[in-house]
Amino acid sequence: MNSHMLLTRGFAIVGFLTLIGCAGDRPATLGVQNNVLAGCPESPNCVCSFETRDSHSIAPLQGSLADVRAALSQMPRTQIIGEEGDYLYAEFTSRLMGYVDDVEFLAVPAENIVHVRSASRLGYSDMGVNRERVEMIRSLMTP
Repeated sequence: MNSHMLLTRGFAIVGFLTLIGCAGDRPATLGVQNNVLAGCPESPNCVCSFETRDSHSIAPLQGSLADVRAALSQMPRTQIIGEEGDYLYAEFTSRLMGYVDDVEFLAVPAENIVHVRSASRLGYSDMGVNRERVEMIRSLMTP
């Protein structure tokens, strides 16, 4: 094997390992605690409908978990990981670098709303991606 082929293969392996590393570990704070989703960290890479800080606050979604599921089915690189009762958890993977974001939904059927938390797993700033994602889900849920 010549040196050019070895170099090319080496870059491919490094690139693959970099993409795997971008996924990060699933946070231990996922899920419902005391009937709410976890708050956001100080970093500007998270939005949550339970948050009171303007920088992290977003309105709940109008509708049901069935509406959320239908919206998620229209979004690329989205995988529903789990659903139990009024809770749904999904992962979104970015196209270029393979970064994974964690998105949680908690339905309140009596009010026809779904609380949402969308957070980047890695990094500090998300350049508004999580807020944009929730607004896209909202628009897909609107008839």
